[in-house]
Amino acid sequence: MLERTRRSLLAGLVGIALAGGLAAAPAMAAEKKLNVVATTGMVADAVRSVGGEHVDVHALLGPGVDPHLYRQTSSDIAAATRADVVFWQGLHLEAQLQEFLERLGQRKTVIALGEQLPRDRLLKNDQNAALPDPHVWFDPHLWKGVVTAARDELIRLRPEARADFEAGAQAYLAEIDRVADYAAKVLASVPAQSRILVTAHDAFNYFGRAYGYEVRGIQGISTESEAGLKQVEDLVQLIVDRGIGAIFIESSVSDRNVKALVEGAAAKGHKVVIGGELFSDAAGEAGTYEGTYVGMIDHNVTIIARALGGEAPETGMDGKLTVR
Repeated sequence: MLERTRRSLLAGLVGIALAGGLAAAPAMAAEKKLNVVATTGMVADAVRSVGGEHVDVHALLGPGVDPHLYRQTSSDIAAATRADVVFWQGLHLEAQLQEFLERLGQRKTVIALGEQLPRDRLLKNDQNAALPDPHVWFDPHLWKGVVTAARDELIRLRPEARADFEAGAQAYLAEIDRVADYAAKVLASVPAQSRILVTAHDAFNYFGRAYGYEVRGIQGISTESEAGLKQVEDLVQLIVDRGIGAIFIESSVSDRNVKALVEGAAAKGHKVVIGGELFSDAAGEAGTYEGTYVGMIDHNVTIIARALGGEAPETGMDGKLTVR
């Protein structure tokens, strides 16, 4: 009964917001830029970089926000229904937003860019065999497929700006290639026996595949899962047995479980430190280098390489990283 009531309220809110948006359509038609709403900061950065002066992009999920658990607010509903187009990643990343976005897509243009990636490039979700691992942005070469999908959709929406969208995509893809090359170089400098990444949740499997790292997360692929006591104990023993010197917290996940690993290892006579905070399911602050996709990846690989015994400049690929 409660679920039926929630669905009815959601449908009503979408209908009301759409009615208001349609009433304002004549005024919006005169605007030059496409009014775009994106879900995550990573999707927003891709659309903004490709679209350039032709788009005005608003991201629903800010820094530190977990997309697995986020539910739409009334202001999100209003923004999305007023937009010319809504871009989301899909692949069940925005799990709690999915119903709203699918309903909205019955009435206006709503595009899941990640769903356009080749299925044979996606990793399995160990928690649900019917779903892929959604954390595709941690392999920059795979993420390029999201960028080209954004380019093609923008061209479809605004064909007269094709040349600008193609140029924006080309420049952005070149930057992604550059940070991918930097990542490969600094991550390869970590001693082979130290190439194990332990984090708060299992978000880095695409990273592990791309760069040859063993990846262990305390929680599962979705932060909806809970870490059991045995899972924490097993990871503590792994840290001790392998002599792991650094583990990592995440900007969008509680650090409680990671601190439990540190304490558990100390109780067994092994010192492991928190090597730094990684951007996992959200990028950094808007308007900063770390708030861009390239800056997010630069930050992560620099922190990981330095903490695990590799060589990387403290301020990253181009000296733009904030020293913390």
